[in-house]
Amino acid sequence: MDVAEQAFGNELDPGAQASGGTMQLIAFSIGEQVYAVEITTVREIRAWSGATPLPRTREFVRGVINLRGTIVPIFDLRARFGAGLTDATKNHVVIVMSVGEKWVGMLVDAVSDILTIPQNEIHAVPEGETMDTELLKGIVTHGEKMVGMIDLPAIVAGVKTDVS
Repeated sequence: MDVAEQAFGNELDPGAQASGGTMQLIAFSIGEQVYAVEITTVREIRAWSGATPLPRTREFVRGVINLRGTIVPIFDLRARFGAGLTDATKNHVVIVMSVGEKWVGMLVDAVSDILTIPQNEIHAVPEGETMDTELLKGIVTHGEKMVGMIDLPAIVAGVKTDVS
């Protein structure tokens, strides 16, 4: 049983599609901040078990993992947002996602929820905020929290991800 099944049972369906004007998101945390990605981009959620470092990569590229014969680069989202490297432990998780035709893994603190959000509740990212707004494509409210929607192409922009 993988991390997603332990956390959500059968709710995590990689083939899930947005329906009725809603979008399904997987929410995760980096420190106190909550972010999310569209569920349709997620291939797998797995426990952190380390990555093989590559020479001359940007600080936020932790290395690569072998995922059943596919070499997947791992991005440290905390570092990508400019908050320093994650001191990764076995409690951290990697969310493996598709970005176009490529697969990438995102190291995060924890996966927290599956959200179903009406598309009309997705708001533009305010200009001038302290967060790196270029890496987000929207903001949604979930309970008392503001959730930043990750712009996956922006996260991997300028980084060679074809390492296979």
